[in-house]
Amino acid sequence: MESVLAEAVALLDEAGVPALTFRALAQRLGGGVASIYWYVASKDELLDRATDHVIGTVLADVEGLPVSGDPIDDLRAMAVTLFDAIVDRPWLGAYFMRNIDVQSNSLRLYERLGQQTLRLDLSARQRFHAVSAVVGVVIGSAMDMGQEPPQEVLDGAVDRDEFLGRYARAWRELDPGDFPYVHEIVDEFDGHDDVDQFRSALDLTLTGLRLQAGA
Repeated sequence: MESVLAEAVALLDEAGVPALTFRALAQRLGGGVASIYWYVASKDELLDRATDHVIGTVLADVEGLPVSGDPIDDLRAMAVTLFDAIVDRPWLGAYFMRNIDVQSNSLRLYERLGQQTLRLDLSARQRFHAVSAVVGVVIGSAMDMGQEPPQEVLDGAVDRDEFLGRYARAWRELDPGDFPYVHEIVDEFDGHDDVDQFRSALDLTLTGLRLQAGA
């Protein structure tokens, strides 16, 4: 099973979910398609198990993080670790926690995130919403960053900053009476750093959690 999952992850990393077929996987393993059915019943199960295989590594990294006296700082470090993993593998975010019947590592990682909130003075509802918000910021930001860039950027015709600059120039031409917010932030948008944007969103979420917990 380990070799099946390792090759499935390799296919996903190379070309995404469409590339993961039983035929392609069997060719990489040097066997027949029927042999894969000894391990998984469907492509959906294979995706869930491949996801959990990768999350096992993320979980080990999270469990290796030092524990501080501040649960929110620890939650931040865990969130950044998960974010980095999904940025590296954009397909991962779509399947994280999709099927906890087979994703035991995902459930354990979710539990580790949640345990940090047990160190805070919160209700069960507040804890649930806090972890949901953190996971949402992590996965949403990481999947957005992992999207394939426009073809002209891939081709090298323009770089990322030039591509964003086009939108910034168009925004600056808008009527400030109709778009006051856009005019206010356009310089921040122009050439912004996606990782910095994620960290700011995470910090905003965690600041709200700290206030809610009276920490």
